[in-house]
Amino acid sequence: MSVAAASFAIFAASQVGTPGPANMALLATGARYGLRRAMPFVFGVALGKQLIIWPVGFGLMQLADSAPWLFEALKWASALYIIWLAWRVANLRLNTNTEAKAPGFAAGLIVHPLNPKAWAMVTASFTAFTTADTPSLEATVTIALILLGLQLVLHPIWTYGGERIARSVAGRPAEKYLMWTLAALTVASVLFVLFAGGK
Repeated sequence: MSVAAASFAIFAASQVGTPGPANMALLATGARYGLRRAMPFVFGVALGKQLIIWPVGFGLMQLADSAPWLFEALKWASALYIIWLAWRVANLRLNTNTEAKAPGFAAGLIVHPLNPKAWAMVTASFTAFTTADTPSLEATVTIALILLGLQLVLHPIWTYGGERIARSVAGRPAEKYLMWTLAALTVASVLFVLFAGGK
C-alpha cells in the first residue's frame, strides 16, 4: 500500500487526542451543555476536517506554492477566530441557563477549517505518510477514513470529559479559573502552531 496506514493512524491518534483548539472547544461545549446536547456539534467538528482533507488531497497545496500570501493571510485570520472563541470560553459559566441552545452541527463544521493545527496536521499527513506516486483518490480516502474514525471515538471523549468537569466545579469559585485555563490552553495551542511550526 502506498499510504503508510498503520504509522499514520498512530500519528493521527496523537494529534486528534491531544489538546488543541478543536478539543478545547469540545471540552468547553461538553462542560456547558453536556455530552448528549453537544452531539450535533461533535459530529460537525468530526466531519469538518473532511473539508480540509479532500481539497488538500486533490492539490490545494499547489496553490500555496503560487500564492503563499493567501495561505498566510488565512492562517492569521483563522488564528484570530480561534482566539475570539477562546475569549468566549473564558467568559462562559457552566450552570447559567440549562435551557440555552447548544451549538449545532453547522457551528461544529467550521471549527477545523478555521483551525491552524488542523491544516498543519492534514498537510503533514499527505507529505509524510504517502509516497509520491500514490493516486490522489487512494491517499485521500485512506487519510479521510482513518481520521474520521479516530475523531468519532476521541471527540466524544473530550466532550464527556468537559461534562464530568462541570459536575465538579459548576457554581463554585473554581469555575471561572477552569474556563480561563481552557481559554489559555486554546490560545497557547494556536500560538504554538503559528510560531513553533507544530503539527
